[in-house]
Amino acid sequence: MSTQQPRGRPDHWPVGRLLSTAARRVERAWDAHLASWDLNHASLPVLVHVSMAPMSQRELADACGVTEQTMSRVVARLERTGYVTRRRHDDDRRRHVIAITPDGAGALAACADPGPAQESVLGHLAPERRALLDELLREVVRPEDLDPEGVAAAARPGTADEGLA
Repeated sequence: MSTQQPRGRPDHWPVGRLLSTAARRVERAWDAHLASWDLNHASLPVLVHVSMAPMSQRELADACGVTEQTMSRVVARLERTGYVTRRRHDDDRRRHVIAITPDGAGALAACADPGPAQESVLGHLAPERRALLDELLREVVRPEDLDPEGVAAAARPGTADEGLA
């Protein structure tokens, strides 16, 4: 018996492939929406973080879950567009502090609504189906999975969710 899945038949795909394909569709739609502001799915979270307070590149990298090298490239692009400034830290000349500019705040306000991108991918679903999808995905991507302290706590004996063990 062959373990290969038919290529054109998503009704036979494993859940992981379905989730991955759906994520790529949403990411492409989101990037297409953000392109009007010369942003993408990697640069938008940076604007969100620095809109709350200036941050170092290291803090931004940690907050976004990427390497400092990756964050450096994202910040460089945002600098070129005039959405952020990068300056040396007052007390530690080795660190850079990233701050949002008025243009960056304007772009963030204009583009932050995920509605258009979600509508282009999920618009064919009835509202109750969309609500169900949202609920199920929130169960799959639990907040403690995204919080490093929650992950560490879940890894300790006696703290793991019995249903997932």
